[in-house]
Amino acid sequence: MKDIGIDVRMPEKECEDVNCPFHGKLPVRGQILEGVVLSDKASKTVVVLRSYLKKIRKYERYEPRRSKIHAHNPPCINAKVGDVVKIAECRPLSKTKSFVVVEKRTS
Repeated sequence: MKDIGIDVRMPEKECEDVNCPFHGKLPVRGQILEGVVLSDKASKTVVVLRSYLKKIRKYERYEPRRSKIHAHNPPCINAKVGDVVKIAECRPLSKTKSFVVVEKRTS
């Protein structure tokens, strides 16, 4: 296992995935976000719902917004629906995937 430069727990299981930041050769850089897993139907992919507040300067208030982000789910982490996960930005892995799951907290 290698250190990925982010303060997260290392996964207990080993995996042979090339696109795993811990056991493969995938570097992570950029944004680190948190969200809830909505779907895990695709192979090695999860859909993460991220909720955040956007400030509206004209009215000096905040409005709630949310976005869905597709992220790579390595076999050593194996996040399921309902899990709270931390995802990190990486190079584009497919047309829609530019994030990878780096930590899972079951809720």
